[in-house]
Amino acid sequence: MKWIVILAFVAILVALAAAGRALLKDGRDGAPKTDRMLHALAWRIGLSVALFVFILIAYKLGWIQPTGLPLSPR
Repeated sequence: MKWIVILAFVAILVALAAAGRALLKDGRDGAPKTDRMLHALAWRIGLSVALFVFILIAYKLGWIQPTGLPLSPR
């Protein structure tokens, strides 16, 4: 379970890095701008939503359990 979440976070960060690279590289030296940044950000949003839905489904199916945080001071 942890590996799925870690891989999803890595994929989200890779999509964010690809969007940043597209932001910095597209349209330089007279080259036309492309939709690479738009597509990378769309992937990032899709992966984030998919991770959120996966965590909700995993909780409902009992694959993960909340541990809670102690609310009283030590």
